[in-house]
Amino acid sequence: MRLFYGNDYQLFVLRGDEGVDITALVSDLPHLKREDLMAALIAEFDAYRDKISAHAARAAGVALSSIHIRAPLPRPRNIVCMATNYMEDGTLPAPPPINAFHKVSNAVIGPGDTMILPDAPASNFECEAEFAVIIGKRAANVSEADAMGHIFGYMNFLDGSARGLPPDRNVFFQGKSRETFAPTGPWIVTADEIADPYDIALKLWVNGVLKQDFHASDMAHNIARCISWASAIHTLEPGDILATGTNHRGLSSIQNDDTITLECTHLGRLSIKVRDDLHRTWPRDTRLERTSQGLSPLPPQSSGKYAATEEKASA
Repeated sequence: MRLFYGNDYQLFVLRGDEGVDITALVSDLPHLKREDLMAALIAEFDAYRDKISAHAARAAGVALSSIHIRAPLPRPRNIVCMATNYMEDGTLPAPPPINAFHKVSNAVIGPGDTMILPDAPASNFECEAEFAVIIGKRAANVSEADAMGHIFGYMNFLDGSARGLPPDRNVFFQGKSRETFAPTGPWIVTADEIADPYDIALKLWVNGVLKQDFHASDMAHNIARCISWASAIHTLEPGDILATGTNHRGLSSIQNDDTITLECTHLGRLSIKVRDDLHRTWPRDTRLERTSQGLSPLPPQSSGKYAATEEKASA
């Protein structure tokens, strides 16, 4: 089953190229506003699954092309993002130490929305292809053996990043938790639809040029390990998001008016725009292309505010 928000945060289930509105069907769930309904449904999904399936089979649908699709979880309680969680196409000698960071909930945007690059002296900005796990039931100190049973489903996730912000090593909060830096969607695919979450290919295009192309089988710490580790630090609740990380070799700088498109096997396509009111520019080559030329993986800014500052600093 594929669940998503559309228009004025009506809750839909995908049926072919149509959306079937299930908002009235689940409106008895506790919620303050419609944006809360998805998390409430996730927590009580077993009680609603059959009703939703029966309704979707007989109810009138709406053409998907006529629906303004929103972020599937507009304000999650927690967004846990795994860091350095890929073997970089098998080039690393051993898995890096397990690590993660949080993003704030108001970083979330949905399909067709715009990631806004802030006025900050970043060396560059990147957008990382990932897919995320959606927690389906409360997880506190769960074992790896039990962890997969806590998954409700999966969705596309883009991790916006501001690189190289000063001071050195003060990176994750100010680099990752900017507003609009967590694009998600277009829908959540329930776990029963994904036979093997490691059989997912991730592709990311910038303005139609393929930049990232990697496979979930290259993950350094598997999903069960990530859930177990994170849930030992704090409790994960239904509707929480755990993003599984990226392969960094295909990352490249993003800039004003870019279109970023992510496609993950089984999870659909997520496209967003990029806006930079400062109109800064960077070289377009990927980290792999730069390191193959003996260059730093992060390119210097070519033009715009902060470019001169960086040139002086490197002189």
